[in-house]
Amino acid sequence: MDQNPRSLFFVTFFGLLLLSPHVSCQLDYKFYASTCPNLPKIVRYSVWSAIANDTRMAASLLRLHFHDCFVNGCDASVLLDDTGTTKGEKNAFPNKNSVRGYEVIDTIKTNLEKACPSTVSCADVLTLAARDAVFLAGGYYWDVPLGRRDGTTASESEANNLPSPFEPLENITAKFTSKGLDVKDVVVLSGAHTIGFAQCFTFKSRLFKFANGKPDPTLDASLLQTLQSTCPEDDAASDTKLSPLDPVTSKKFDNIYYRNLVNNSGLLQSDQALMGDNKTASMVINYSMYPYLFYRDFAASMVKMASIGVLTGQSGEIRKNCRVVN
Repeated sequence: MDQNPRSLFFVTFFGLLLLSPHVSCQLDYKFYASTCPNLPKIVRYSVWSAIANDTRMAASLLRLHFHDCFVNGCDASVLLDDTGTTKGEKNAFPNKNSVRGYEVIDTIKTNLEKACPSTVSCADVLTLAARDAVFLAGGYYWDVPLGRRDGTTASESEANNLPSPFEPLENITAKFTSKGLDVKDVVVLSGAHTIGFAQCFTFKSRLFKFANGKPDPTLDASLLQTLQSTCPEDDAASDTKLSPLDPVTSKKFDNIYYRNLVNNSGLLQSDQALMGDNKTASMVINYSMYPYLFYRDFAASMVKMASIGVLTGQSGEIRKNCRVVN
């Protein structure tokens, strides 16, 4: 019998999903099996190609999916361009000059329109691309229920209310619970910061005059010195410089992010804050020790997140171009 841990994960996790109340009954793992059988291959090849060209793209596609689902549900509204009458979400503060990966989704959608026209939603493309980005970056694979449809509106104001690295943990948790998620999902999905980079302005306040004119005391002294060098206090030009969220294995999806938090080496204040609460700190410690536990729970939380406010049946539409409503 095959005892490969990844194989055991697939069997165990798929079994859990069948029992999970968070998988919408209107979504189906085989939704496109007959209408677009090459969908998985088309998405995975494009994601693989994008990551091969730019390793940061794995984190970017994951973040793009998160920023979509947290604004009026997983309806691909984040992909819509501004029009003469409607403001999209791309220029909202959390997204402008920050969110990336739109061109990758465009490429996937163009290829899908050739293979199976007007069949696969942009919302499902985003969901699959995020899953494949994690897998190709070294994480585990999980099955994704499909059948989402695309929204016809966007909300810049809602996008401006996305969870922020500048907010206290209780505010971030409240935003998660408002979407049907919980504090465990906060800890688990924060683990996405095991890959990717952050701009200096998102953590610069911790480096110099955080409290009483001194740097954040919860930040490791060695990391502090490195970050102060990368992001000088009086150099506004450094605000857009990048620093890895996980400096140990920045390109690999693993559980080192949690070990960093245990060692006071979380880059963002909102990440390190997970160690300041007994309940979340306990989960962080567990994930830091047991990578399999993190991979399993991350997959489950991603399926939950990807079910937020989905449009199914006759709601919404199947966009032909992800940037514009039909």
